[in-house]
Amino acid sequence: MARFIALLLIGPWLIVLGWLYWLYVRRRAAHGVSARFDAGVLVIAALATVASTAFGYQLALGHGGPIWKQVAAALAAYAGFNVVVLFGLLRHWASRGTREMPGASRTGERPHPGARTG
Repeated sequence: MARFIALLLIGPWLIVLGWLYWLYVRRRAAHGVSARFDAGVLVIAALATVASTAFGYQLALGHGGPIWKQVAAALAAYAGFNVVVLFGLLRHWASRGTREMPGASRTGERPHPGARTG
């Protein structure tokens, strides 16, 4: 049970990241990716976090003292969560039809239907 103490430390941050993922992808839901897919990404990310925590705790050799196992477990949890969420984001970006990343110039974007032109 000690291996999951790291989740108490990193858990609140992962909840914030999951919430931000949900807000970001739901604003772009018009691209055909369902909310069920996004909920699945978050569930798989949670499972990957727990599995990565156990793996990181087990893998730590303890060269830095007893705290090192908790540090390795927290780092593994963070990595496991972010890898799954990254795949979800890549799926969303691929469904947009372009390889544009957030913050890039949006020259090929269509204007909003209610926007004035000219």
